[in-house]
Amino acid sequence: MTRALLLVNLGTPASARVDDVRRYLREFLGDPDVISLPAPLRWLLLEGVILRTRPKKSAEAYQKIWTERGSPLMFHSEDLAQQVRERVTPSTEVVLAMRYGEPSIARALQTLQSKKIEEICLFPLYPQYARASTKTVVDKVQLEANKLGYAVKVDTVPAFYDDDGYLDGYVVAAREILRSFQPDRVLLSFHGYPERYLREDGAGHCLQTSTCCDVVVNANRDCYLRQCKVTAAGLVSRLGLDEKNVVVCYQSRLRDTWVKPFTDDVVVAAAGAGVRKLLVFCPAFVADCLETLEEIELRAAADFRAHGGEELRLVPSLNSSPAWADTVVRLARSTTPSI
Repeated sequence: MTRALLLVNLGTPASARVDDVRRYLREFLGDPDVISLPAPLRWLLLEGVILRTRPKKSAEAYQKIWTERGSPLMFHSEDLAQQVRERVTPSTEVVLAMRYGEPSIARALQTLQSKKIEEICLFPLYPQYARASTKTVVDKVQLEANKLGYAVKVDTVPAFYDDDGYLDGYVVAAREILRSFQPDRVLLSFHGYPERYLREDGAGHCLQTSTCCDVVVNANRDCYLRQCKVTAAGLVSRLGLDEKNVVVCYQSRLRDTWVKPFTDDVVVAAAGAGVRKLLVFCPAFVADCLETLEEIELRAAADFRAHGGEELRLVPSLNSSPAWADTVVRLARSTTPSI
């Protein structure tokens, strides 16, 4: 049987120009798993409000992190895909796609169909499961395969939020920084998530008590919040951090009903409380991108200094490190052993 490993990350605009950013945001925010509103209301919000102002602001943010190789998320993902190709069997096709933008999932499937690939190991590059990340990738692959009439077997690599290789990758990236920088406080900043999604997906369990994440039951097995907390606990344990000086928080908020505490509030409060050196992990992102490089390393760092802090440092994402490529292949083989 011919097989392929399909790596999928979030996506990025084709350039940092306003028109390309607008095109990307239209696809991204038009996804009902990202903005969960009835289609007419979602269209009105997107076309009538968001796309009138946000593309210019987002383009300015992308311009700050754009490189000679283009988008950091794109080139880190491309480098990872190449590292993975060097580690899988010669008969395994390794293809990179983005959920939004190019290279698209539709194009990737067209390529695999033309090569008569019969089995796909789908690897959403999201450590924690969420409706607006993993689920939308799985649904999109199925939708585009159906459109093509492509009857291919697809097995999906599950969330790897507690995987030793994933956690150890951040430990390696952080250990020397912790030794030399000696931060007063450490933030574990995950991507934000609507509380409403947690309640809907948690079958009456999630967010009902302060201890609802402490025990795994069927209702919270795929809970994003629980998985973030497990990731955080794993990093704290491996790095020997003092829990009193660690804060788990959530960035990239859109509205006040998202999971708290918000990273931007925590950063300002830390500076106000006398914290001088702040170290930030972003363990929801396996490749550095707008959310890590602009939102944290640039914007949050500036806010921290403006409110009395001295220095904020960002722990790099896993990107395309050899150890991370090894982990990707191992996780893929746990789903599809013949890769």
